[in-house]
Amino acid sequence: MTGAIRQTRPGRIAGLDVLRGIAIGLVMLRHAFPDQFAGAGVVGVVMFFALSGYLITGLLVDELDETGRVNFRHFYLRRARRLVPAMLFLIAGVVAVTLTLNPIGDRWQLGKTVAVALTWTGNLPFGHASDATFHLWTLATEEQFYLLWPAILAFAFARLKVRTALVAVGVACVVGCVATLGWLWEAPDLAYSLPTSWAVCFVIGAATRVYRDRIHPPAWAVPAALAALAVQSVIPLRGTAFTYLAGGPAIALLTGVLLLSWRTWTDVTTPALRALTWLGTVSYGAYLWNYPLSIWLRPHLDAWAGIVALVGTLAMATVSWHLVERPLQRVRVA
Repeated sequence: MTGAIRQTRPGRIAGLDVLRGIAIGLVMLRHAFPDQFAGAGVVGVVMFFALSGYLITGLLVDELDETGRVNFRHFYLRRARRLVPAMLFLIAGVVAVTLTLNPIGDRWQLGKTVAVALTWTGNLPFGHASDATFHLWTLATEEQFYLLWPAILAFAFARLKVRTALVAVGVACVVGCVATLGWLWEAPDLAYSLPTSWAVCFVIGAATRVYRDRIHPPAWAVPAALAALAVQSVIPLRGTAFTYLAGGPAIALLTGVLLLSWRTWTDVTTPALRALTWLGTVSYGAYLWNYPLSIWLRPHLDAWAGIVALVGTLAMATVSWHLVERPLQRVRVA
């Protein structure tokens, strides 16, 4: 998969950007062609969850190995610098579109929509307000992971109990998922946006990072993992307890295979891979904008809404990356 040597960008791992590109591409395909890619949204979102578990754990473990502690202030400032500006850019866009055009008639919910987005509570059971920002439940789930996992990992590292922490947190996540499904047994799809439904996927990503040097997938594992993810992307994955108990963990494990196989891949040589690398680079902005654009356009453009939303997503993701995200990433945290 590495091909000839050609560095993409200093400090970036092309394999991770390709993985991000695949994940956001699946999410966008689901929103554009829901009948043809029925499971692609679930696959893409879980891939992002596992990737977050892997990357955040990597940052924490590297710091713990070097200093023996986690500088929580720096950690959260870096997370805020990476996530908040693009989110504020989206919220400003939602406010502007809703006040001027009100494309889905939800202007009366604007206050709650903004409040839920700004407080990262879109995955809690008291409602998400506007349908155009429903997708922010995933970011809320990630933020809650960021709040809990660093302290747990630092505590376990100091006591040489990282493996115990992974097992304990994993078991707690599974118990939480089972309890949630028991509560919503007659309507399991209501569990879709709740934090307990997917928490174990972050733990799988974290475990992949902790044990990455001990696991070496065979050459056939990458095409097998990609094929399995592709199959799951075209079958319905919503509406059953199986989605949360088996589907999510399976997708996270397959993502772990790709992470282990691509973690040192720094070079891309073909146009298709360069396109995926670029899409992975702007994936955060693409994720933020794709769903609201799809929702806003669907009542007015019918079958064309998905295609137009794809084009608009790439445009807004480019603007977000170059004018909002990238400039702030260059600012050092004091």
